[in-house]
Amino acid sequence: MSHPLPTPAASPAPTPAPARRRSIAALAAASLAGACGLTAAAFSATAHATGAPASLAYHVGSSGSDMIEPWFTVTNTGGAALSLSTVKIRYYFTADSVSSYQFACEWAQVGCGNITGTVGTLASPTATADHYLEVGFTGGTLAPGASTGDLQLRLNAAGWASVNQRNDYSFNAAQTAYGPSSTITLAVNGAIVSGTAPGGNPTSPSTSPSSSPSTSPSSSPSTGGGGSPSGVLFDDFSYTGPSDPNLNAHGWAIRTGSGGPGVQNTWTADTFTFPADSTAKGGHVMNLKASTDGTTAGTKQAEIDTTAQKFFEGTYAARVYFNDAPTTGANGDHVNETFYTITPDNSLYSENDFEYLPNGGWGGPANSMYTTTWYSADAMDRVTNDAIGSLQGWHTLVATVYGGTVTYYIDGKQVFSSTGKYYPRQPMTIDFNEWFIDLPFNGARTWDEKVNWVYFAKGVAQSPAAVQSAVDGYYSGGTHFKDTVPAS
Repeated sequence: MSHPLPTPAASPAPTPAPARRRSIAALAAASLAGACGLTAAAFSATAHATGAPASLAYHVGSSGSDMIEPWFTVTNTGGAALSLSTVKIRYYFTADSVSSYQFACEWAQVGCGNITGTVGTLASPTATADHYLEVGFTGGTLAPGASTGDLQLRLNAAGWASVNQRNDYSFNAAQTAYGPSSTITLAVNGAIVSGTAPGGNPTSPSTSPSSSPSTSPSSSPSTGGGGSPSGVLFDDFSYTGPSDPNLNAHGWAIRTGSGGPGVQNTWTADTFTFPADSTAKGGHVMNLKASTDGTTAGTKQAEIDTTAQKFFEGTYAARVYFNDAPTTGANGDHVNETFYTITPDNSLYSENDFEYLPNGGWGGPANSMYTTTWYSADAMDRVTNDAIGSLQGWHTLVATVYGGTVTYYIDGKQVFSSTGKYYPRQPMTIDFNEWFIDLPFNGARTWDEKVNWVYFAKGVAQSPAAVQSAVDGYYSGGTHFKDTVPAS
């Protein structure tokens, strides 16, 4: 969450969502084979049938009454490649008085966008199970001996009503480390290979769940959207400093208020400068400097936002310089370097993110670029992709919001798209920030993120090449700022 992430105290839900944010995104299916560093040996205690093609390990996430939180790993124990699309996990529970549930993938090493979750009703309920969560994969392949790594999943009652896990067939409060489970079933090609379902395993392949609230995104890129924009924003950040009156006159506000994300109440205006930079187009940049000495009192975070919430369908772009290491001090911070759009936290909440975490965060790997489309912050309901690899240096980020699809590009290459409910529902602000997820050690250090320019074209889905052409035109014409986007 780029700004500002609701905390449990601020959440309007009766039982708030978890305070942590552990997003990681979907890898392309073809890249999953061999992508996970864990092996079958890491979970040798997992029970499975002799000669079975796969094994399952289970770890309880939450034992409380606010959510069901099963964590899994699947390991290929066979001698041939395992297609993940043939794998299904079923976790059995009692719905009690709850009318409906929401599934969310909180974190997955193979990417949350590659995980599906559906809730079904048992045809023959028992005292400890009348429903099940079925977890599947949209694609990908595991090599022999390879594991998916963590699948950290959540099921919460509608409206965050209380749940009673103690009478659930698959729940095991004592299983706080990965190990086997005889009450959670793993099926490959419809045949159960480990675990026992309530009332015994069927002799024929299981049927499909009765409902399908899948959170996986569409992989189809947006199309169309050509023509001339009905309004444009361009800014190359030619300002003298954070107090330059033109900054506010051009619709920007540096955040100095309270709240999160990251280290609470540490947003200050002196984290912004606008220095000369020979590596930037036009020779100058906007610099965001986050600093800390490892204490809350010694931490400063940086954020700037448009004052107008008027940006909806169209093309968003920025040229951003990311850093893999601090400018001064020791490395190792879980720092977040961002470009994003967002609305206030309301019933039409909308947010689209580019978030670069050079040292990882929320349990994810280093050099992670998360592109994420949010539906609900309170329910942690979003789809996300992690393009793993160093992004040290300058990069052009483009996101098109058009025709029901959000498409994300880095340096001209499409990395992710989302559709369905994962699409903005109201106009947003345009924002940049740099912040610390946590403070893992003491000692002074500073991190810099640079922004060369920002661009928005209203009502059109422009290609990255068309964006660059438009930006080049502003530079060649000596235009430093333009805003013809009408108020929403």
